[in-house]
Amino acid sequence: MGQSQDPRFELGRLLITPGAIEALKKNGNDPAEFIRRHASCDWGDLDADDVRENEFSLEHGLRLLSSYRLADGQMLWIITEADRSCTTLLLPAEY
Repeated sequence: MGQSQDPRFELGRLLITPGAIEALKKNGNDPAEFIRRHASCDWGDLDADDVRENEFSLEHGLRLLSSYRLADGQMLWIITEADRSCTTLLLPAEY
């Protein structure tokens, strides 16, 4: 489950919301670290059902979701659209 650092799918255009920018800055994180994890299928803090859904979605060209907990407890989501046109970093409240 995502040990490789090689991207397993196209990310498309990279987008980030204002809330995600603020949260990453506050926690001292580089967004690239989470983008790399997402692209290599390290889905972060997802339960087993959501991991299975992502694996199915990867095979069938559907939307992909990763969820990462930042140091202050905030969640950061990364969503790659089904058509692989874009990948967005956002907070759950911004969805």
